[in-house]
Amino acid sequence: MKRSTKPGSKPKNKVIAAAFENGPYLPQLSSRSALATEFKILLAASNPGFSYGDYRRLIIEDNCLAKATTSSRKRAWEELRARYTLDLENPLFRSFLTEWSNRSVNSEGSLTIYCFFALNDKLVADLGLSYLFPKLRQAPSPIRVDDIEAFLSAAKPTHPELKGWSEQTTAAVARKYAASIRDFGLAKGVYAKTSVRPALYAAPARFLIRALLLTGMKDLEIVSSPWFRLIGLESHEVIDALSELSRQGKLGFRMQADVVELDLEGCQR
Repeated sequence: MKRSTKPGSKPKNKVIAAAFENGPYLPQLSSRSALATEFKILLAASNPGFSYGDYRRLIIEDNCLAKATTSSRKRAWEELRARYTLDLENPLFRSFLTEWSNRSVNSEGSLTIYCFFALNDKLVADLGLSYLFPKLRQAPSPIRVDDIEAFLSAAKPTHPELKGWSEQTTAAVARKYAASIRDFGLAKGVYAKTSVRPALYAAPARFLIRALLLTGMKDLEIVSSPWFRLIGLESHEVIDALSELSRQGKLGFRMQADVVELDLEGCQR
């Protein structure tokens, strides 16, 4: 893949909040879920070249989300902006839009949104890589709010900011996380939720590759990355998965010994 770095540009890894090993856990899920449905409505009402201001206008002035009051529209704008950036100046958002436009089925789009949301939120990413991943592998496996709360409790030594959360905040985050992964198609059920293992889709896989390139990873590092756990793949399975997508013409992938070539541009969509 061709890569370029402009002198004085923002360090690549800073566009991916979840890439920071000691990044803080934020309680943004305590008030609302991932808002996946609202984000899809916004995307459907927008054009690929929309600016930050255009997205704001769609939500607040045009009321594309059908909110009853101006205050609820402004709140929706702030919450969606926090979760999904909505800014073409952000290379991760641009990468997401590229693959969103290449999705073929609804579940493929939902999984791509999930990856984008996780990469923007350290807590969601860590839950996805550590808590949810084995649940996806063993699907159907129960998704319990108590287990998510236990994950948060165990993370306090490495994330002291959790000690400042109230019991109510912790419980709300756990509930909203469970609801969110259902909205992304990774779980089913209303009260008793169980995990759903995702199919192999091209758009989320390509999006993860684009995101990892933004962190400065080389092609060989990418194919052994644990980030593919977000879509249910263990590191040793990534090569076979990318080979299958390459066979389908959905990305370019070649590997010989320790030489890896990835191509996302000239492939069939």
